[in-house]
Amino acid sequence: MFETRTYDDPIVLNPAIRSRWAFLETSSAAAVLRSVCPVEWADITAVLEAFALDPAHWLKKGGNRGDIAKVIDGLFAERGWRETRVDLVTQGVLLSRNLEVMERLPPVEQEGYLVDNFKGRVALDVEWNAKDGNLDRDLSAYRAWHEAGVISAAVLITQDRGRLKELAERLWSEHQATLPADQRNAKLPIDLNTSTTTNLEKAALRVRRGVMGTCPLLVVAATPETWNGQPYSVV
Repeated sequence: MFETRTYDDPIVLNPAIRSRWAFLETSSAAAVLRSVCPVEWADITAVLEAFALDPAHWLKKGGNRGDIAKVIDGLFAERGWRETRVDLVTQGVLLSRNLEVMERLPPVEQEGYLVDNFKGRVALDVEWNAKDGNLDRDLSAYRAWHEAGVISAAVLITQDRGRLKELAERLWSEHQATLPADQRNAKLPIDLNTSTTTNLEKAALRVRRGVMGTCPLLVVAATPETWNGQPYSVV
């Protein structure tokens, strides 16, 4: 396992962005992205700088493809990123001592999945409220694609659920206090106690088991500092 912290280098990542998001990386992912995929890295940092967590979109039902994921995906779409399916085809070739082709074995196809955002040699998924099993699919695919030379690095955008829970409860309590007394018993529209959805902690558990091999992976998680400072309101 190659866990690194190149995102702490102000040359690699603007400290203003660093202060608003939590990060986890393997194999110097942020530095690799900046050096090897500068156009894509500029897009990623621009989105992280522009996005702010809006309680009106955050504290509502919607699952993984809810408002938060749609907003982030939309920001990437504006910069030319596209939802893309990546399949791999591997073929063995038997050679003689003189390097003459003796036989071509039947190709083996590895079916992929639709990556939320793909551009150049970077795969990027937004896993906000998906089942945490999605992480196993994502991370194993990133490793396979990297080993096959398809991508240079991968990025996963999610949430620091533990740190956001306290903020969500406070915003909801403040909102409830503005309502008439007979309307103050409503529960938060989202489940803050579930242990089966994607988040920074779930991603870290998998990364620290060494599942990424040498694939550079950057995990970015929204924190209370990503919040736009606005109270909860119904949209």
